[in-house]
Amino acid sequence: MQPHFLVHDNGDNVGVAVVEGIAAGAELSGWVMDTDETITLKAKDAIPLGHKIALKALPEGETVVKYGHDVGRVVAGVEPGGHVHVQNVKTKRW
Repeated sequence: MQPHFLVHDNGDNVGVAVVEGIAAGAELSGWVMDTDETITLKAKDAIPLGHKIALKALPEGETVVKYGHDVGRVVAGVEPGGHVHVQNVKTKRW
């Protein structure tokens, strides 16, 4: 079965949607490339193709880690399976 999302590094706290049309409430499978593991979670929100999905609760102030790199900070808490995007994450650069 093709995964719904990919996690590149075992330390990532978000995955990236690799299929279109992920609906809220959908049961998802993800592939952790670093460890060749399959993980599952339930989508809290609709997740567009290429967007991030929270693998765990991300409280305000948490660092978002994607591809093993710091990509921003959470400005509004996100539940596991939630859509992680501009509405709840901002850059740390300014």
